[in-house]
Amino acid sequence: MAHKKPARIDPISVRLPAGGVDSHAHLDSSEFDNDRAAVIARAKEAGVSQIGNVFLSPEAYESGKKYFADFPQVFFLLGIHPCDGLSCTPDCLEKIAACFRNDDRIRAVGEIGLDFHWDDCPRELQMQAFSRQLEMAKQLARPVVIHCREAEEECLTLLEAGGFANYPLLWHCFGGDKSLTKRIIRNGWHISVPGPVTYPANSGLREAVTVIPDDRLLLETDCPYLSPVPWRGTRNEPAYTVFTGRALAEARGEAPDRLWEICGANARRFFVLGNPAA
Repeated sequence: MAHKKPARIDPISVRLPAGGVDSHAHLDSSEFDNDRAAVIARAKEAGVSQIGNVFLSPEAYESGKKYFADFPQVFFLLGIHPCDGLSCTPDCLEKIAACFRNDDRIRAVGEIGLDFHWDDCPRELQMQAFSRQLEMAKQLARPVVIHCREAEEECLTLLEAGGFANYPLLWHCFGGDKSLTKRIIRNGWHISVPGPVTYPANSGLREAVTVIPDDRLLLETDCPYLSPVPWRGTRNEPAYTVFTGRALAEARGEAPDRLWEICGANARRFFVLGNPAA
């Protein structure tokens, strides 16, 4: 017997208070070329007042920043993804550093880290690219946003050995268990929760998020990927953060409005953002 598909709910119909933040989006992706402005407007209507757009290279930043010229609520992250570690040359790093020096909208180095799921870049080169970008972040005095997939122990060991305990660091797209959660928290870092917390089979993640302190918790879409229920299997977008926020609040036994406001305030503090425009 086929499973019944969930009803597609308009995120605006379940909007949360203004002030929410989608801490990690890829709105420069070609998936948004036909309706990017409408997507950003829909996010605002749903209660998402600020959006962090992630550029995965200095070239992507230079070609894509124009998309957001009229949207000051969009702030930027910039870094070399671990799968692209072969491109993380000294020249590339200097270009990234120059972008930070010239544009205050770029608020964090990311997403950077380790990804052992794919074979796009040898592990040794990923480690090297990760270390170099961590050092750059320290030199720029900017927060770090981590991508880690099937490399948790290696990533944690590198960060801890490198003296990054209590550095402003955000574990992006968290999907781990309570043990990993507690180790991240002990290091003084933050955790960003994505759409898969809404998936029925993901009870382990819903248990893990219950031990994250209020002041370390952020929300994200990672759009166009990882749409939450009830939009799973479709293109994700920042407005859908409301579904993730509601599921997270239910898992933690908290009021959605309160949790939404806490996560938004945490994002503004972490990325050193101003308050959103009314």
